[in-house]
Amino acid sequence: MRMSVIGCGYLGAVHAAAMASIGHEVVGIDVDARKIDALSKGEAPFFEPGLPEILRDGVASGRLSFTTDMAAAHGAKVHFIGVGTPQRADGYAADLTYVNAAVDALLPHLSAGDIVAGKSTVPVGTAAELAERVEATGATLVWNPEFLREGWAVQDTIDPDRLVVGVPGGSDVSTHSARSTTGETAADVLREVYHPAVAKGTPFIVTDLATAELVKVAANAFLATKISFINAMAEIAEVTGADVTQLADAIGHDARIGRRFLGAGIGFGGGCLPKDIRAFSARAEELGRGESVAFLREVDEINLRRRDRAVQLVVDGLGGTVFEKKIAVLGAAFKPHSDDIRDSPALDVAVRLHGLGARVVVTDPEAIDNARAKHPQLTYETSRDETIRDADAVILVTEWDEYRRELPPEHASTLTRGRVVVDGRNGLDAAAWRAAGWTYYGMGRP
Repeated sequence: MRMSVIGCGYLGAVHAAAMASIGHEVVGIDVDARKIDALSKGEAPFFEPGLPEILRDGVASGRLSFTTDMAAAHGAKVHFIGVGTPQRADGYAADLTYVNAAVDALLPHLSAGDIVAGKSTVPVGTAAELAERVEATGATLVWNPEFLREGWAVQDTIDPDRLVVGVPGGSDVSTHSARSTTGETAADVLREVYHPAVAKGTPFIVTDLATAELVKVAANAFLATKISFINAMAEIAEVTGADVTQLADAIGHDARIGRRFLGAGIGFGGGCLPKDIRAFSARAEELGRGESVAFLREVDEINLRRRDRAVQLVVDGLGGTVFEKKIAVLGAAFKPHSDDIRDSPALDVAVRLHGLGARVVVTDPEAIDNARAKHPQLTYETSRDETIRDADAVILVTEWDEYRRELPPEHASTLTRGRVVVDGRNGLDAAAWRAAGWTYYGMGRP
């Protein structure tokens, strides 16, 4: 099938390359000429495992191309909208500027029978507002939210755990109305788009437009709530002497709860969870149902408090001040297997320590260039060992394996000046570090 992908950022570039890898003919379209030039050469403009390989293969095969010319979308059967929806500068609401601009630019190139599939995370009700414009061309608007995990985005696109498609008229086709018939046809086209996943039995859920929009933000809200819940338990553990890691293990055995996303630490970040729960809260207020998701404000606040706690542990570990002390910060990306620094708790902690007068040195396997561009006031070092050399304290803030598993405390002792380690992700072996002579501080641990 021939398809276009509008927006070639993180979501769009991965989606375009993944669709080409399963046999479709794909053109990616973006206004950023530099990005398009890199992608056209088969070069990924950001770090994502597995993307360079399928990107190069797609371009070399001729199935995948990139351009800044929206006219290239003409003739495609399906047009995916994958542009960003950042938080607005004047509040918590999502900025839909890029979504509206993408749809408006696409409209002149649509033909009757085309499918416009929104993938961007948007406030519920957005699709209904866009549908009238799209349907005036004879095309159909559907909403097909993404559920990508950075670091596993290629796998999650090609082999997702579920596929959700919101269509006009929803899943109830019993009325045989024109809209329900159109929606059923659109759903069949999306089944063809994702044929390898559908053939292996991946759940394919057809809903109305509003439900599809809500599925995405509800999933993110739930995950954020689960992370902040265990961090709230960490706050209680810290004043009672309990160990939050053992608590998480114990309650995680309950199949209704599960252990995943119960890792206490410095909290979540990135380009999705923080801005999505804030946008959800803002949209609920607009709908007159702000009280329904009022708890998300506290979820956000708990998350931000854990960054404060990590900084305070470093200060406490160094006797009450970090002024002119060297602090080695292990990590800059908001999570491992990514170079994404958007709302990164790791960088936030580094910046706060710098603001207290510490000599902060940051390292990360992939995110240094992005971090330096955002926070040039910090010092960066590509070598892990050079980062911790002569440090008075070390803090783990992104759980890359080379810090969490591959840094023996005995080896670290030969390089540092001090013996204070703050485990901002509870990813280190506390007993091993203490046995090697270190003062170990965890998050919600004795």
